[in-house]
Amino acid sequence: MPLLEVKDLHKSFKGHPSVNGISFGIEAGRCVALLGPNGAGKTTTLRMLSGLLKQSAGTITFDGAPGKDYRRQLGYLPQAPAFYNWMSGHEYIVFAARMSGMNAREAAVASGAVLERVGLGSAARRRIGGYSGGMKQRLGLGQALVHRPRLLLLDEPVSALDPIGRREVMELLRDIREETTVIFSTHVLHDAEEICDDVVLMNQGTIAVQGTLSSLRAEYSLPVIRLTTGKEDSAIRWLEGLRHRDFIEEALISDGKAVFNVTDVELARRTLLQEAVELDIPLLQFEAGSSTLEDLFMKVVGT
Repeated sequence: MPLLEVKDLHKSFKGHPSVNGISFGIEAGRCVALLGPNGAGKTTTLRMLSGLLKQSAGTITFDGAPGKDYRRQLGYLPQAPAFYNWMSGHEYIVFAARMSGMNAREAAVASGAVLERVGLGSAARRRIGGYSGGMKQRLGLGQALVHRPRLLLLDEPVSALDPIGRREVMELLRDIREETTVIFSTHVLHDAEEICDDVVLMNQGTIAVQGTLSSLRAEYSLPVIRLTTGKEDSAIRWLEGLRHRDFIEEALISDGKAVFNVTDVELARRTLLQEAVELDIPLLQFEAGSSTLEDLFMKVVGT
């Protein structure tokens, strides 16, 4: 039985649908990536799952009980968490722990432990206003984890971080997913491939594709050629003319870059390289292989 099950979930704002009839289930202990471009409905979905928004229609079932108030068993980190900068990190986590229902003693013990876990033990007494972006995001994770939730919802947890902060948070998520169920939204495909088990790919308020990461790779992996040419008119015309070749099943071409799904990767490789030499087409990049999750994402969102 899924820990969380969503059936025919809808949300509209002033008559305009943001989420339009999505359904999926999440097993306990899994890490699920909610993928999609900006405006796909990811944040609205997470806000409904967190109880911050009431759905327009549909049901959310937690642990087999539809309509159950499961907020005490939930941790949530919004995309832009708000902090009281005059508080210390320790004060903020204690505050979050008390809000979750812990008594003062429990909150103090749990707060110290979770601050150590997210790497803020030495900064626990510092004011939040002096924290870096990465430290604030780790503090946000701490408040979401302090009451040991069964389900953790994270909205674009690394999108606003620099590379060092992003790496710190991704390492934390890799550790967290070993002990609790995680749903995190992102439009960065590499993040999903790095730590998730399952993928729910949304576009324009609906689910376009969903499944385990391994099953999606197996189902949608195709022989593919990726190449980049110069932006000369002759190169662009050559790329566009390749759409109709017998060995090319599908083509995505934009601004001198192309991804071709092909029937025979060796035939395609030999033919394209030979033509590029004969026509003096500058090849800045050429790669023969299999399609990736990013290729599927780009195909679904139509870019």
